[in-house]
Amino acid sequence: MTVSKWLEANKWYVAAYIVVIGLVYHEIIAAMVADWARDDNYSHGFLVPLVSAYFLWANRKNILQAEVKPAGWGLWIVLLGVAQLVVGSLATEYFTMRTSMIVVTGGAIMYIMGWEPYKRMQLPLLYLLLMVPIPVIIYDSMTMPLKLFVAKVSVKGLVAFGYPVLREGNIIMLPNITLEVADACSGLRSLMSLVALSVAFAFLTQRGVWKKWVLIVSALPVAVITNILRVFVTGVLAKHYGKVAAEGFFHEFAGFMVFFVAMVIMALIGWALKLGEKRHES
Repeated sequence: MTVSKWLEANKWYVAAYIVVIGLVYHEIIAAMVADWARDDNYSHGFLVPLVSAYFLWANRKNILQAEVKPAGWGLWIVLLGVAQLVVGSLATEYFTMRTSMIVVTGGAIMYIMGWEPYKRMQLPLLYLLLMVPIPVIIYDSMTMPLKLFVAKVSVKGLVAFGYPVLREGNIIMLPNITLEVADACSGLRSLMSLVALSVAFAFLTQRGVWKKWVLIVSALPVAVITNILRVFVTGVLAKHYGKVAAEGFFHEFAGFMVFFVAMVIMALIGWALKLGEKRHES
């Protein structure tokens, strides 16, 4: 029996799953959506379910043709997800609670339909992990080293261009102004959004597995380099135009431009990978 025929005969399974997930996870989902709306670091979360749904829809023919062979061991994955939920609730650890929903879903697919349907739905399912905000302790442990690195390289760039500047940690001191490399300038915010976009871009445009990974991994250096450029340019403008160049509209606009430049660079990397692919085919 194919997934298509199974769905025709067992639509109530899907309805029952949606009801159960809604009852168990509605507060957890609502809190996560609130995080997306409140914290710019995770605003890409609104797009992740839509992209995941697109992946599912784009591969629907392949999924519907998969043969249904229920796998009993999928129940153990469901129980693992439930254990995650319980432990996360007891410890008030949101990442564990939120990801348990994805683990439970994957286990349920394996238990009810089997490995082959799960494998064909694996990409849209695992992509949902990118909508879950990372634990605060991990975010903080990554942010400070990135801020220090961005500040250090930016100051070296300013010195190389002849600007008098000193650095103390993530504080950059120019003769007329003192700048702080804040969390938003560390590159971590744009990195998380870039990773979510690069994964989608990679699977939509690249054929080879290694090309997909090249595009995805490229998000890290691109995010860091563009934020170094942001701090460097801010330092130059602040030296000549003072506080107005480092705050308010100009600061927010610089953040937008950095992300735009990062996306352009990622698009160019993707184009270069496709160019090599076309040359190889010819």
